[in-house]
Amino acid sequence: MNERSSFTIGEEASLTKVFTLNEVYEFARISDDTNPVHVDPEYASKTYFKTQIVHGILVSGLISAVLGTCLPGPGAIYLTQNLRFCAPVYPGEAITARVKVTDWDDVKGRVILLTDALNQDGQTVITGEAKLVMSAFIHKD
Repeated sequence: MNERSSFTIGEEASLTKVFTLNEVYEFARISDDTNPVHVDPEYASKTYFKTQIVHGILVSGLISAVLGTCLPGPGAIYLTQNLRFCAPVYPGEAITARVKVTDWDDVKGRVILLTDALNQDGQTVITGEAKLVMSAFIHKD
C-alpha cells in the first residue's frame, strides 16, 4: 500500500466497532490494567456505572486504527495525541471513531486531525486532536 503525500483540510474518515466483554478481558490481560470496574461484574455493579465499562484507552485504539489504516493511513507516525474522555463505553455498544484533517504541512509532512469517538446514540465518548508525520518525510531534508 502506498503512502499518501498530500491531504485536504476537511477530509474525513471513520471506522465503527462493537467492543465485546471478551475484548475487555483480553485487553486487561495484555495491558495489566485489571481495574475491577472493567473486569469484575460484582464490583462494577456497585459503581456509578452499574456495570462493567470498556477501558478508555482500548476505545481510543479505534482512533489509532483510523489514523493508521484510513486517514492519514499507511506510513503515518504518531507525534502527539490528546484525549478527553467524555462518557463511558459499555460492552456491546457500537463506537464510531472519526478523524478530520484540520492542518496539513506539505513541506514537513505533518498532519493535524480532530479525533473523536461516538456511541451508537451519537454521544461523544472521546474527543481530542492528533498530530502525525508521514514516514516518507522523516528523513527528507
